[in-house]
Amino acid sequence: MSHLVDAVRIVKNLAQSTDVIADASRSHNVKVMLSMLGPAARGFLLQKGKGSHGADIRSPQTAHFVWDYTSDLPALNRLYEAAKRDQWNSTTALDWSTTVDPFDEDKELVSDAIMPLNEFRQIRTLDKEEKRRQKHGFVAWLLSQFLHGEQGALFAACQVTEAVPWIDGKLYGSTQVVDEGRHVEVFHRYLHEKLEKQYQINDNLYVIIDALMSDSRWDMKFLGMQIMIEGLALGAFQTIRQNSKEPLLKELLKYVITDEARHVHYGVVALGNYYKEVLDAHARKEREDWAYEVTVLLRNRFLAHELYDEYYGHLISRRRWNQIILGSAYMSFFRETMFKRIIPNLRKIGLLPARLHRHYEALGLMQYATNKDASELTAADLLDDRPLPRGAAS
Repeated sequence: MSHLVDAVRIVKNLAQSTDVIADASRSHNVKVMLSMLGPAARGFLLQKGKGSHGADIRSPQTAHFVWDYTSDLPALNRLYEAAKRDQWNSTTALDWSTTVDPFDEDKELVSDAIMPLNEFRQIRTLDKEEKRRQKHGFVAWLLSQFLHGEQGALFAACQVTEAVPWIDGKLYGSTQVVDEGRHVEVFHRYLHEKLEKQYQINDNLYVIIDALMSDSRWDMKFLGMQIMIEGLALGAFQTIRQNSKEPLLKELLKYVITDEARHVHYGVVALGNYYKEVLDAHARKEREDWAYEVTVLLRNRFLAHELYDEYYGHLISRRRWNQIILGSAYMSFFRETMFKRIIPNLRKIGLLPARLHRHYEALGLMQYATNKDASELTAADLLDDRPLPRGAAS
């Protein structure tokens, strides 16, 4: 009987994931599609990220030792020095005695401008108390995904540190491992002590993390985490900080943004020469297509199906929910403020070929191709408290 229940569950999950699967694989790269098959099956069909306290992901990994310890990448050495200088203790740097009331309008967690489904008529008819409850849930969902992503970043940073071929990369990587552990700590503490609510990992995010952990190539882990996930998170943290009035959350994100900016910069410095000068054209094409497929997964991560299941599953179909979200001001706002951190970095490291421009354009992302990349951004750019005007480019 249990096998029948499992089969029914898998068929149901497949039906729910049809739109997502169809949306991906536009690059038609068979090798990329095959490499994502296992993670997609475990994430979308078997729901390995849901319903349990943990999940095991097999991770083939080669550790590369450097015996001469020669420092020959000055840009990474400078990042290492900055990382040592800017370490912070989350216990003492943040005032955890701050009272956080998720329903306090004067210190709202986020503004209504970035809430999903503002155009949905059922939202407009909700009473004030229910709107506040859903906003509390939305912020808890967002921060929960950041928490899960930071755990993935922690593991990826460990793996990359042992695998990169340069001593400067290993030394810097050691500081990132500490950073990521600290980020896991602060997001978990804020969710449990202040919001008292946590969500399970989104399926799209699980698939990406599974793909990174189960790939034996160090540069793929680097590309997926440093450029894609961390790049998107950097934009997301900036967006939330600019649209929040809650002082502890804003201060927490200020520290995390400073760390994440170094991490993304690290990815751009480390991968730029490698992709342009070391990899052959065939291997580079695979990375180009893989980055595009991950971009689709990252966008779909913000479809917020966990919120749909909690609040709207009884009102509309998942397909209709996806249609509304993808065409909403919420999704437009998140594209403007988050993916603008990814696309310029893909351009910088040579993974934004002309042949894929139309696909990125279909996602509404090519408009950010000329923005500043991580190596050009300053702390002032990232910690500007002013809410970004719609359509603004940094």
